[in-house]
Amino acid sequence: MRRADRTVSMTLRGSRRDSDAVLLNFGHKEHLFKFLVIGDYGVGKTALVRRYTEGKFSSNYKITIGADFAIKTLDWDPHTKINLQLWDIAGHERFGYMTRVYYKYAVAAALVFDISRAATFQSMKKWLNDLREKVTLPDGSSIPVVLLANKCDISVAVTDEQISKFCRENKIHAWYATSAKNNTNVDAAIRYLVEKVLSAKIDNDIHDSIRLQHKSLSSREKSICCK
Repeated sequence: MRRADRTVSMTLRGSRRDSDAVLLNFGHKEHLFKFLVIGDYGVGKTALVRRYTEGKFSSNYKITIGADFAIKTLDWDPHTKINLQLWDIAGHERFGYMTRVYYKYAVAAALVFDISRAATFQSMKKWLNDLREKVTLPDGSSIPVVLLANKCDISVAVTDEQISKFCRENKIHAWYATSAKNNTNVDAAIRYLVEKVLSAKIDNDIHDSIRLQHKSLSSREKSICCK
């Protein structure tokens, strides 16, 4: 994992230049996709990213400052290689004003809540609205989203019916009960997003195909369905 709060400008310039530059060499394609992992503090975003990219789990993680990201390379098929950037976005309120920067050039997102804490599920609408307000596809439609009911290995405070209803009402087409600890549905959820991005053919000059909503910054910003 690399700390992104200090190097985000450099990283985004690199993404703008190279994000999903398709390399056509003897029929082979190589893609770079930026995926967001967003949700409240303490829901297990970092654990999910580490589990997916490193195959490891730890119950002790420091609070994410701003954003971190990790990269995993997938040999999708004999002719396609995919480099995934998974951006672990800080869930603490004090970092919320920076989400527009961190969301830039993303092509998909995983919304994560802790299934043992109902309050984190109730926050999903806020995170979803923030995401859809700040990044869209060229036709104005939303980027692909998957909802992750994380920590399914412990007690459950949100029912399947509640989750499915939320997905239907908010046009989220898939959700997964996940556990970074037990490695439950982590690969499946990310694979779903990759398939959605590829099927949408977001595979050429991705930085030109993503339209950011350029709205005036608030005074606060200036001062600082279903499966």
